Amino acid sequence: MTTSCWLSDAFSLTVRLPASPSTSSNNILTRSLFFQWLARFYPAAMNVKWPERMRSALGALIGIAFTGGSMHLLLGPDASIPMLIAPMGASAVLLFAVPASPLAQPWSIIGGNLVSATVGVTCAMLISDPVAAAALAVGVSIALMFALRCVHPPSGAVALTAVVGGPAIHALGYGFVLEPVLIQSAALLGAALVYHAVTGHRYPHALRIAPAAPQAAAAAASGHNITRADLEAVLNRRGELLDIDPEDLETLFRETQLQAYARTFSELACRDVMSAPVVSIAPDTTLRAAADLLQRHAIKALPVIDRRQHVVGIVTRADLANKPKSADLRLMEAIAARLFKRDATRGRLVSTVMTTHVRTVATSTPIVELVPLFADDGHHHIPVIDSHDRLVGIITQSDLIAGLYRQTQMQAQAQAQQQRPAA
Repeated sequence: MTTSCWLSDAFSLTVRLPASPSTSSNNILTRSLFFQWLARFYPAAMNVKWPERMRSALGALIGIAFTGGSMHLLLGPDASIPMLIAPMGASAVLLFAVPASPLAQPWSIIGGNLVSATVGVTCAMLISDPVAAAALAVGVSIALMFALRCVHPPSGAVALTAVVGGPAIHALGYGFVLEPVLIQSAALLGAALVYHAVTGHRYPHALRIAPAAPQAAAAAASGHNITRADLEAVLNRRGELLDIDPEDLETLFRETQLQAYARTFSELACRDVMSAPVVSIAPDTTLRAAADLLQRHAIKALPVIDRRQHVVGIVTRADLANKPKSADLRLMEAIAARLFKRDATRGRLVSTVMTTHVRTVATSTPIVELVPLFADDGHHHIPVIDSHDRLVGIITQSDLIAGLYRQTQMQAQAQAQQQRPAA
């Protein structure tokens, strides 16, 4: 019976009751309760953008193809070992579609699959009844995954496959743990690591602490400094596993507070918080001169502008210190240092190390739009331009927080004056 037929029959049961005044109200109540119950099954809205959805789907396609191809090359086409086991499809969903989940991290997939495969093979050997063996294998696997902190939902299917996979799987014995489970898990994980790195996605989802300045602003906005210990206490009190990393939860909370805080100053624009005048340099400035400017003005970044004062790049302390050099350039600098007894980097220009793709904002941009740039995109210095695209200032996280603080103080003083009784 299809879902639509089932819903039609269920609805008809609620409207074919005897049509008396009392039963009529009961019918309305029954229908209301039924549809309220049915509405609980309505899926929540997906906040994932379409490019990210396509990136996830393409990643899963590449990951599964790489895993199957690796098994084919290692074992050959005539191998009795399955080229792909079904749980790898479920693992691909986690690794490529929800890589931020604690259930999708490297130790989760490797540890969870190995533990579950070992438990499943053991249960299949010791228990003749397949249903009892399957139930015990899945239950024990979950308990061990919790104990070893490697919960991975597809691993339950690995344990089940070891029990009900058929004669070919049973013939492998404990070899099933190595081939195909370990090899396929490692291949899929390797594909995920490379794919996420190539597409600029953060994986593994390691610890990332929210910036100190946004934390201070968030605390000032709410009047309460919510700490990581507070979040962990609440999570422990819930007593259930939530599919979100505590660090991500903390970061989301801080950024949400900062977003709400900045929204209260919707009339505040970049021109009100930017640092001006800004120290800038030309592309043909030497690295030594740029380093001297950074040191003299105690700043961390210099916008690079052309003759029309348009921003063509930005150079930071990190660019000057860590920019990789080619083998030819290193050889030339070494020869120059030997022959001329001087630092060959004096003649190098800023244009060779600067970042050319620079995010800029207009002077009229509301500061609320700066929050995702600092919090999500990892920007630390954002040049501000006028209506003619000329550089007029620069905004850092400190500038943003300082501007918000000044506005807060001004609003507090204005409210105090309004509440002060007239003389």
